[in-house]
Order: sequence, then structure tokens, then C-alpha cells
Amino acid sequence: MKIVIIGQGGHSKVINDIILSFEGKVIAYLDDKYEAFFYQNDQYFGPISSAKYIISKIKNIKFVIGIGDNKVRKSIYERLALPTEFYATLIHKSAIISQSASIESGSVIMARTVVNANTRIGKHSIINTGSIVEHDNRISNFVHISPNATLTGSVTINEGVHIGAGATVIPNVSIGEWSVIGAGAAVITDIPAYRTAVGVPAKLKIKNVTEDVGV
Repeated sequence: MKIVIIGQGGHSKVINDIILSFEGKVIAYLDDKYEAFFYQNDQYFGPISSAKYIISKIKNIKFVIGIGDNKVRKSIYERLALPTEFYATLIHKSAIISQSASIESGSVIMARTVVNANTRIGKHSIINTGSIVEHDNRISNFVHISPNATLTGSVTINEGVHIGAGATVIPNVSIGEWSVIGAGAAVITDIPAYRTAVGVPAKLKIKNVTEDVGV
């Protein structure tokens, strides 16, 4: 599989490792730190606006947005307006994925994750290293589940949510859109949209998360 990674920061390095794990090939990096489009050492480089040019130049390619920030990832997705079929779904070979789970386009499943029965994962979401997503979870688009987080059964994670490293969400809890759960938190009640919750048990911080997410 020939992959174009959008973004060239730390998260893209991990995505590159996933691609190498199934003998894929990164043929290009697109990042707005580049002012011009060029070819070097068997790869293309250029600004994000080069995406459609690459499509016209190279056949049978797939894109992945290699940026960990949910808001930025959604902004780039909307900016490019590429059809769904141009995005890859990447799953590290060490991940354990139930046959009854579904994962939509653009999402990335990192090493040593577990995604159990009847879970649904939306578009352009990140299930990061060593995280556990139990049965019957519903994870929406542009979500980031950080390393070693645990979502127990029948959890609902709405669009844009970021679950911090090592956090735990108990069964049947819903996290509202674009909310943030702090690292190591234990979420035992529903969390409203656009809020930050931290601690054990998780409690809402006074200041709301900004609602300026480009939607």
C-alpha cells in the first residue's frame, strides 16, 4: 500500500512504524512547513495543498492525517474535502481487533491495543498504544484515545473527545463532544460536551473547553 502522511511531527513517526509493520510504503509527507513541492530520497514532500496534485500524479494511493490534535485533524479533513475512499484505515499488526468490530476510514489503531466485540469506531480517530476498548463501545469521529486508556463496556465517546493517557471510563458512561478527560482520570458519570474532567473520580473543571472547533 502506498501512503501519503499529512503532517510530519511526532505522531506521524508512529504512523510510519505502523505502515512499515505491514510492509507498506510512505511515498510522501505533506506539511505546511514546506513551501514548495519536491522529491528527495525516494519520497515527495510539500505543503498540504499538494494533496490533489499527488492524486493526479500517482495512482492507487491512500492518505492518513498523521496529527494527534483532534481539532487540527478535523480542520485538515474539511480543508482537503477528499472522498472517503482516499483515506486508509491503519491497524498495527500487534493490535487485537474483534471480528465484529468496525473501524471507519482514516482511523489509526496503534500497537498492542485491544478492540473488543461489537465496538464501532468512526472516521479519523486514534486508538493509541496499549489502550483497551471493550465490547459495545461507540466511538465517534476525530476522537483520540491516549495510551493505556481503558473504555469498559457500552461507553459512548462523542465527536472530538480526547481521553488522556491511563484514564478509565466505567460502563454505560457517555462523554459529550469535544470534551477532554485528563490523564489517569476515572470517569464514573456522564460528562457534558465541551468540558474538561480530571481526577479520581473525575470531576469537571470550572472553565469550559473552547467551542471554537471549526464546526
